[in-house]
Amino acid sequence: MMRGHFAMVRPDRAKLAGVKLTKGTLRRILRFATPYKWKIAVFLATVVLSSGIGVAIPVLAGHVVNAITDGGTFGVVLRLAIIIAALTIVDGALSLADRWFSARIGEGIIFDLRRGIFGHVQRMPIQFFTRTQTGALVSRLNNDILGAQRAFTSTLSGVASNTIAASLTLAVMIGQSWQITVLSLVMLPLFVLPARFFGRKLAALTKEGFDLNASMNAQTTERFGVGGALLVKLFGRPEEEIDAFAAKAGRVRDIGVTTAMYGRVFLVALTVTAGLTQALAYGLGGWLAFEKTISAGTVVTLALLLTRLYGPLTALSNVRVDVMSALVSFQRVFEILDLEPPIRDAPDAVDVPRGSGRVEFRDVHFRYPSAAEVSLASLEEVATLDQRVNEPVLNGVSFTVEPGQLVALVGPSGAGKTTTSMLVPRIYDVTGGAVLVGGVDVRHATAASLRAEIGVVTQDAHLFHDTIRANLAYGLGDVADDDVWRALERAQIAPLVHTLPDGLDTVVGERGYRFSGGEKQRLAIARLLLRSPGVVILDEATAHLDSESEAAVQTALTEALAGRTALVIAHRLSTVRDADQIIVLAQGRVAERGTHEELVAAGGMYADLYRTQFAQRTEDGAAQRTEDSSAQRAGGDEVVTTVG
Repeated sequence: MMRGHFAMVRPDRAKLAGVKLTKGTLRRILRFATPYKWKIAVFLATVVLSSGIGVAIPVLAGHVVNAITDGGTFGVVLRLAIIIAALTIVDGALSLADRWFSARIGEGIIFDLRRGIFGHVQRMPIQFFTRTQTGALVSRLNNDILGAQRAFTSTLSGVASNTIAASLTLAVMIGQSWQITVLSLVMLPLFVLPARFFGRKLAALTKEGFDLNASMNAQTTERFGVGGALLVKLFGRPEEEIDAFAAKAGRVRDIGVTTAMYGRVFLVALTVTAGLTQALAYGLGGWLAFEKTISAGTVVTLALLLTRLYGPLTALSNVRVDVMSALVSFQRVFEILDLEPPIRDAPDAVDVPRGSGRVEFRDVHFRYPSAAEVSLASLEEVATLDQRVNEPVLNGVSFTVEPGQLVALVGPSGAGKTTTSMLVPRIYDVTGGAVLVGGVDVRHATAASLRAEIGVVTQDAHLFHDTIRANLAYGLGDVADDDVWRALERAQIAPLVHTLPDGLDTVVGERGYRFSGGEKQRLAIARLLLRSPGVVILDEATAHLDSESEAAVQTALTEALAGRTALVIAHRLSTVRDADQIIVLAQGRVAERGTHEELVAAGGMYADLYRTQFAQRTEDGAAQRTEDSSAQRAGGDEVVTTVG
């Protein structure tokens, strides 16, 4: 029992440094445990009964010795032996019941907390994820929830069983012989004080080990991802990477050896102290027995009870650490749950009309939320969050996209194009004005209906590490294979999928890295086609593709946009020349609007952007033609030389 307790305390000490509990944490924990109150009550009852049996058996053993030494009958001894055997069996059954209730409570709490946090985090804004360290967030979902679980399993049972066991043991020992009891307690500080010293040493080592393990986890997570692995191969020095990792792992190894030896010293100290105390009990008890002050059975009872005294008393000396560590774990979980998601369905939310296709911006103003509004300092690993209010990104943007129209958003980097598009599916909420889809303010629309009506293809199409079928049907539930193939054909990528050995069951790899950029974009378009939304948003969908891939994606996009309302963000102005309307954004405002011909004729910002891009393409084309001509001449010279 002591070994398990000692191992459990070590990491908890390291976590408590400088932590203050917020008001009401304990009250919230008790409310959180309400669904399990009957299981907890039965669990505590089994712990109390088990502790009582643990004290009763040594007392009965003493009676056995007295029956033998005082001339009792074999029948008395046999009855006592049967009672001891029965109590042992009952104690075993209680132990199983204890473990069952403990598991049900602990695993139930883990499920509730994990489900609650996962669902809560899913509702947080995108900026929360851009600021938060993923590893720190995952740690809350795993390590801190496990720490909270211990509050209702090991900590609760430990405090209850140790308190009952120590109280009953001391009461029985004093009743048997106060002299031996006092002598036994004199030895307690000789064990408890060194134990606390070792605990402080182990806390420092454990904290260092935690930090090193966290650093190794961060290194492996970054280097084992496809992007990180590629970066190391292109620019890194593998030997230095290995040496850096080995240095941390070596220190963790040394800490492991040191903590193992400290743990062994602790156990040896416990064994030696208990042995010395028993020796004193036998010595003093034997003298008192010869003096006829106590019986021989009493001496045996006291010696056996001593083996059950030091463990609970030492555990209770550290109970504050156990309780505080559990409370801190709950508090760290509550920190996440207390972050209010800024975007959620309104109580009177209504569905967006399916297939309506009209998008309207009415005097829209927007600024990104500050760090203090969407994040936690502990998740960013900073002392305090930035309290500054961000400058507005959009200032009075108004335009309308009629059903079936294609409207393009263009402008310099930082003008607010992507921000504008993300207000339509309500990735962010406006800070002024309104965005309407199908005549419904998106703030009063249900999230499900917005997801069904709006499809988005970004410049970096994200695919989960799953099959092609699962990625295309994501969010739709069961989808017939015929529908999936039809979407792939319309996205111009069905021939490629047909050539794959596993077809639709092909795993795309992390972030879809098994496919090229153009192939991923066409898979994303197929996903959009499978949803058949009324409104399509394209955010630089062909920005980083080569000419051949861009042509294939453009063909797929033509199919995707047919008969749908489209809001397109474009850097290459040649891709939006045929748009029904072009909105030019600059410094968060609508600087110009009109068709391609109207804007070029107006000679404003759009015309400047178009002439700059056209001139650049002309220069690039001339350079390519010159390079081709040079290559041809060089080839001809080579032929002439060879012939000559």
